[in-house]
Amino acid sequence: MHPTDIPQEVKDHIILRRGKLHLYEDLDPAKSALIVIDMQNTFMEPGAMAEVPMAREIVSNINRLAAACRQAGAAVAWVQVTVSPEDGDDYWPGLLAHVNTKERAALFLEALADGSHGHALWPELEVKDGDIVVNKNRYSAFLPGASPLVGELRARDIDTVIITGTLTNVCCESSARDAMMTDFKTIMISDANATVHDQDHLATLSTFFQVFGDVFSTDELVDILAP
Repeated sequence: MHPTDIPQEVKDHIILRRGKLHLYEDLDPAKSALIVIDMQNTFMEPGAMAEVPMAREIVSNINRLAAACRQAGAAVAWVQVTVSPEDGDDYWPGLLAHVNTKERAALFLEALADGSHGHALWPELEVKDGDIVVNKNRYSAFLPGASPLVGELRARDIDTVIITGTLTNVCCESSARDAMMTDFKTIMISDANATVHDQDHLATLSTFFQVFGDVFSTDELVDILAP
């Protein structure tokens, strides 16, 4: 598991900025949703082209959070990044033509095509009937036009989102920032997000906590959701 202790100087800055450490200790479960980002075979399987080994370590925490959310009356949403081969590199040149080689872009197109093995959610995740399941076509699930997630949440009168998944510093951070900037109360879970390097994980949590929202552990969030 990644280290999750936010440096004290960061906490001190947060308290100086907002007058307290945590923003969202009194959640209304009926207006809250757990958002699980990109926990797909392409990122989860040993040896997969975009494997994030630490992502396998957070599965139990995500399942625990999902169960606690359902029991409390909160929604659960599973988000899958989707890149279709027919779109080609003109579809998202930033990803497919700029920050990856042609060879790696071709692997992404194959691995994340809707319906492919790599696109599927990791089988150890406990997805239930009634959960929200959506595709997204950018890093952020909250970027306008990137996915139907925001519409699904607004239709349920949800105003608070709890971000988990992989990669902490890419799709999870992008989604969390955009969620806050589109007026959702936004929480990241320190031990239910995963990336490749410990320092990237902690840097994202520290930055997000200071200026975008709140950060809790799985245990803390489960306690908040409990009756």
